Amino acid sequence: MTRYKVGYIVGSLATASINRALSKALVRMAPPELEFVEIPIRDLPLYSYDYDAGYPAEGRALKDAIASVDAVLFVTPEYNRSIPGALKNAIDWASRPWGHNSFTHKPTAIIGASPGKIGTAIAQQHLHGVLNYCDSPQMTAPEAYIRFEPGLITDAGEVTDAGTAQFLRRFLDHFQAFLARVVTERPAA
Repeated sequence: MTRYKVGYIVGSLATASINRALSKALVRMAPPELEFVEIPIRDLPLYSYDYDAGYPAEGRALKDAIASVDAVLFVTPEYNRSIPGALKNAIDWASRPWGHNSFTHKPTAIIGASPGKIGTAIAQQHLHGVLNYCDSPQMTAPEAYIRFEPGLITDAGEVTDAGTAQFLRRFLDHFQAFLARVVTERPAA
């Protein structure tokens, strides 16, 4: 059995984020082939190319964290019909300086939760476009827009709705299969 180390990035900086709760549930439900580790983005300053000549410790830590994993899972909310600014900032840090893009050939997947009926569909479409530019192989199916209602995920990360739990397990199984395929076929970075 091949194990994959997956870094996950929560797009929200809020302590009580429903997407943080979703990430906790995903970690708890993960098949044994997937080992999850959070890649924090909270302490990153706003990116500017002025930093390219001398990356601060926070930027280097982000790039090192991405380099240390086999894949990245984005767990993100939707803010104003797009991705949160903190998440875009993290991607900008990881993809710079020019020629040192941490996402080149790094498999990724996206999932998100929202109380709204269309979930995080538009944010995820925007994030796909950004990751395309970053040359990141992406799992595009199944799409995962989780409609979050109070009590859906407990503080311990347990999913209380059987249908949602089944869907999340299926999503994780597809992600593991996607990684097995992409990691064996991807060119060296």
